[in-house]
Amino acid sequence: MSNPLNFGWSLHGNGRTVEKDAVVAPGERLAWPQTIGIGAQHVMAMMGSTILVPALTKFPVSTTLLFTGIGTLLFLIITANRIPSYLGSSFAFIAPVTGAMSTHGIGGALGGIIIAGAALFVVGLIVQKTGTGWIHALMPPAVMGTIVALIGLNLATTTFEAMKFFPLTTFSTMLAVVICSVLFKGLLGRLSILLGLVVGYVIALLQGQVNFEAVDKAAWIGLPQLHAPEFHIDTFLLFLPVIFVLIAENVGHVKTVGLMTGQNLDKMNGRALMADGVATMVAGSAGGSGTTTYAENIGVMASSRVYSTAAYWVAGIVAILLAFFPKIGAVVGSIPQGVLGGAGIVLYGMIGIMGARIWITNKVDFSNTINLMSAGTGLIAALAVNSATKDLQWGPFSVGGIALGTIVTLVVYHLMRGIAKWRDTEPQDATELDVATPGKLV
Repeated sequence: MSNPLNFGWSLHGNGRTVEKDAVVAPGERLAWPQTIGIGAQHVMAMMGSTILVPALTKFPVSTTLLFTGIGTLLFLIITANRIPSYLGSSFAFIAPVTGAMSTHGIGGALGGIIIAGAALFVVGLIVQKTGTGWIHALMPPAVMGTIVALIGLNLATTTFEAMKFFPLTTFSTMLAVVICSVLFKGLLGRLSILLGLVVGYVIALLQGQVNFEAVDKAAWIGLPQLHAPEFHIDTFLLFLPVIFVLIAENVGHVKTVGLMTGQNLDKMNGRALMADGVATMVAGSAGGSGTTTYAENIGVMASSRVYSTAAYWVAGIVAILLAFFPKIGAVVGSIPQGVLGGAGIVLYGMIGIMGARIWITNKVDFSNTINLMSAGTGLIAALAVNSATKDLQWGPFSVGGIALGTIVTLVVYHLMRGIAKWRDTEPQDATELDVATPGKLV
């Protein structure tokens, strides 16, 4: 007689240990006590980054936790329990949400999140039918690296006031994050942002920079705070770049999990994109942050060698339960500006450098004029708007630096490629040069 608690997972070995050089596949599980322990680790791994996004954007933290948990369960259902992943708060939404909040409040930001989720779902449908080839053609590494880099660089100015008014707290938090990342091994090392926030919070507390008024008023148990979305046409362009980043993160996550588990999951790319799109729409419908597949949890899987989706069901359920403790959200909401600014310096810098990493990993050659001009024009357009006091206003559209940089990068790259192919003047990368004649193109 089958065990009703299996839910389709087969028991790995004796259920208590993972043999040397063995892995627990997505369709397997350990005994429930061990599975719950691994699930708790996933909650800890996602927590620092997931709560940081609503803290930075002034979204309700408990609501974000609720919808990351719900989003994770939806993701597992839509991907047929084949892709282990936690859907946490996406940092790519920070800039557009901040821009939309300044003009239309949280309702306008939520409307933008829903639009981004819907667009991602449509992309997923197309990928499910046609594959990912067209994505790589639309966003080659030179383009994707630029988009990711300009998102991080565009967020840089949000840390200025923290550095100006709370320098000790800001830079102490920054140092705590970077030191913890190399001081500790294993899970603690992956929780460096969370640990840095704790250290910064204590330093701010000692300086009287923490306001506990909201914490005192918050109940221990209660319903998450919900908000209704609003749709404004002038915010749509703000969320355009987010879609490209979410596509890259999802496709990369599926590829990484496939390599780690020894399974070919390429056919699941469409489902993963659709699932993230649905989760993002659901979150935006009531006050949650936009979601994405979390690289933080890949580290937990790599160290434990447990890729069981059962552990992610546990993590999603735990996150949902935590959402009904408003006191936790109030504590997160009390994190002062200096602490958030210090964490932001590290976080935004990492996002910017991740763009450069995409260039390096894919050996993007900037002696190729198309790559050079596409990246250069996109970055400068984004930074020029970011250095101004207001976004560009084109008719009904408000165009921020990230949106403009993304549009410029895509247009310049594909315009140059199209003309070069038409005129047969397309430059080749250095790797394709004729080594017999240095400096001469083949």
